[in-house]
Amino acid sequence: MSEFNYKEELAKIPLDPGVYRYFDEMGEVIYVGKAKSLRNRVSSYFLKNNQHDRKTRRLVSQIRRIEYTIVLSEWDALLLENQLIKQLQPKFNILLKDDKTYPFICITDEPFPRVFPTRNMDRTKGTFYGPFANLRSMHTLLDMFKALYQIRSCQLPLTKPNIEAGKFKVCLEYHIGNCKGPCEGLQGEGEYNAEIEQVHHILKGNLSSPQQYFKEKMLEAAEQMAFERAHAWKTKIEHLSNFQSKATVINPRIGNIDVLTIVSDEEAAYLNFMKIKAGYMVATQTLEVKKKLDESDMEILAMMIVEMRSTYGSEAKELISNLKPDLDMRLEVTVPQIGDKKKLLDMSMKNVMYFRREKAERREVEASATSSKKDRVLIRLKSDLQIKTLPRHIECFDNSNIQGTNPVASMVCFKDGKPSKKDYRHFNIKTVVGPNDFASMNEIVGRRYLRLIAEEQPLPDLIVVDGGKGQLGAACDALKSLGIYGQVPIIGIAKRLEEIYFPEDSLPLYIDKKSESLKLIQQIRDEAHRFAITFHRDKRSKASLVSELEGVVGVGKVTATKLLKHFGSVRGIRESTLETLTDLIGFDRAKKVRAYFDTMAEN
Repeated sequence: MSEFNYKEELAKIPLDPGVYRYFDEMGEVIYVGKAKSLRNRVSSYFLKNNQHDRKTRRLVSQIRRIEYTIVLSEWDALLLENQLIKQLQPKFNILLKDDKTYPFICITDEPFPRVFPTRNMDRTKGTFYGPFANLRSMHTLLDMFKALYQIRSCQLPLTKPNIEAGKFKVCLEYHIGNCKGPCEGLQGEGEYNAEIEQVHHILKGNLSSPQQYFKEKMLEAAEQMAFERAHAWKTKIEHLSNFQSKATVINPRIGNIDVLTIVSDEEAAYLNFMKIKAGYMVATQTLEVKKKLDESDMEILAMMIVEMRSTYGSEAKELISNLKPDLDMRLEVTVPQIGDKKKLLDMSMKNVMYFRREKAERREVEASATSSKKDRVLIRLKSDLQIKTLPRHIECFDNSNIQGTNPVASMVCFKDGKPSKKDYRHFNIKTVVGPNDFASMNEIVGRRYLRLIAEEQPLPDLIVVDGGKGQLGAACDALKSLGIYGQVPIIGIAKRLEEIYFPEDSLPLYIDKKSESLKLIQQIRDEAHRFAITFHRDKRSKASLVSELEGVVGVGKVTATKLLKHFGSVRGIRESTLETLTDLIGFDRAKKVRAYFDTMAEN
């Protein structure tokens, strides 16, 4: 630090709260920070006995000038810090960019306002709601607006002089009932704006106003005996109620509240934000923040409280979090322990924990890109199924009872993503009478793992059942009876839509049809099916051969089975000599068998 006399600079810095900026030798701002006491905070960077990490030591080595701004409180420092980071984008700061990647819903500020999604937010052109991190929820809202209201979709300048001059003609949207034709003066501005006002209410999370509006219109139409019109208003109420039932996630008595939770690892922090208004979740986003200087969770949380509330335009007076920053936030930050607020916190934590795990697994997949294909596929499968260990040992079960005869089953084994044919197993169904797939699955899974437990063999990393919820449930019952349910991940794959079912979960998982992990599951399932079908055909063939030999007078089922086991086929028996047959089943029976085949040859 020979080029920078930090001791002289530190003496000039006051003890007040404020924001400091570090400059490098090129005059570029490389770091912006806030402090309750500017001198104490800045001094901490230069103390020799302070054990800084490598990134912080690198920052300090590049500082050539310090500037600071005094503010009234730590909260003001936090706001200014947030603003300067977004404006200056210093290389050692967490990046807080204005979010242009997510769309907003815009209601334009013009005669007969339009409602549309956009990623370009120019607040001079209208009112913007969002951003919408979940595009599906945004389109659900837009579709609902289309069902509830008749809002124009054109971009015509519908000023009063233009309409009176007859410059425009109604389009197809008018003829199919999606617009009332304000371009030709067929709808007044007051009536149109009343509907736009309802859209504003819904986007703000206030559904009671549009509900009351529709109810009044319905009753008004009913009083005028206009029952078709009354039914149309009733349909709109039902649309809104259906949306309301899906949107309600908490007790409405909680009111307006924000939720922001955080977990982190060495590389990044992961946060989930939820904006709750009048009992409805009107916005939610889960995001990753890359660490630059080993920032603490408290530091990141405080910064992101400001950022997320600014981004989503929140004015809630309370914020729920899993941590409570040690500074004056000018809003109440609570860490609830019981009740509805605790449930809300748990829901947010569940989202952020899942997001962190997904990100970690994605990095694991990316890191394995240079490894062998088999490991990449198994890592992808582990991520898609959200299981704890890499599924190097997979076993898959399938039943086969064509036309209800000769019920059999198979188990195929894949190790490291490849068939391990020496570990394949066939099963003759012993305890089930008739074609009962569920009971058969229960029997074979129970027999397989009872044997592995008895022989002290390792259990697989993943069990796959060919079938949907019923087959999976039967297999799970078998594992429960053995006391190993929950020790091994188990899934069912249904053939119709290739959906994946998990135990005790009625909703299936749909893996991307192009995913290597789904293709591996399909390959394993198809191999189990092929192996079961082959065994079934062999069994039916042998059964028919035994029946044919039983037609020989003096030859019973035991003798027929003995001959087939020795010769392998009827052809082998037919071509055998009398001496060979005699050695195997005795002279009298051998003579009868030989006579039977000789007679058949003559015919």
